[in-house]
Amino acid sequence: MNYSDKLRRAVQSANSTLCVGLDPVPEKIPAPLRQKYTNEADLIFEFCRRVVESTKIHACAFKPNVAFFEALGSPGWEAFEKLLDVIPSNRIVIADAKRGDIGNTARMYRRTYFERYQTDALTLNPLMGLDTLDPFLEDESNAIYTLALTSNSGSADFFQRRFQGRMTLSEYIAEELSKKQEMSKAHLGMVVGATQIDSIAPVIRAFPEASLLIPGIGAQGGSIEKLSTLLKDHIGIPVINSSRGIIYAGGDEENWAELISQKASELKENLKTITLRYVE
Repeated sequence: MNYSDKLRRAVQSANSTLCVGLDPVPEKIPAPLRQKYTNEADLIFEFCRRVVESTKIHACAFKPNVAFFEALGSPGWEAFEKLLDVIPSNRIVIADAKRGDIGNTARMYRRTYFERYQTDALTLNPLMGLDTLDPFLEDESNAIYTLALTSNSGSADFFQRRFQGRMTLSEYIAEELSKKQEMSKAHLGMVVGATQIDSIAPVIRAFPEASLLIPGIGAQGGSIEKLSTLLKDHIGIPVINSSRGIIYAGGDEENWAELISQKASELKENLKTITLRYVE
């Protein structure tokens, strides 16, 4: 099954375009769970496992941010690998690694995430050149989400600057990805931040078939209403991510997992106007 088909089925199965980002900070994990584990790797695994269990009916995808796992060394990588085993097979797994390098190094990143860990998709940074994407384009069951317009304010330093006097760097990246898709088996998607709503339109217009990974709603404050209007004519399926806004919604309450589920359910409902466009 190619990536686009698997993503569409995941959206239909969950009736949702919500992606839950898994960014486990040990100190922020609810106290009732934190008090049961002295080993941080065991703690973040159990926390993420329960988050997945609590939100899997509301989300089409999960996006573990590998930085939060690799910070714990080899036990963290073991927790990451165990976590992948508990995410339902009918959901998309996006490894949020933002890798970007050339030649043999890129091939090792591909081997790591697409072969060893068998994630469906991977985030990549294209600023070393678009040739750094090439090793990831060989398998139609995979996708890459290339940074095109990120949600942080620092995106103005590079992505929103004029490039060749006619477009922003973000628009140029989107245009080049559209051309590259014609020669790629893997699906080429883009990361565009919901906090940059006034700058997204020309970027996605340059590559309307791209699946979009959209951070910036929830804790970062991006507007779902404005996003819905923006995506009205977009062809590629959007995957709309919330991390902190969901996974820490339970605070230190005893029923934190229930509160996380409720938050995911609310966000799924709020995204319904977007989701319905991609559910047959």
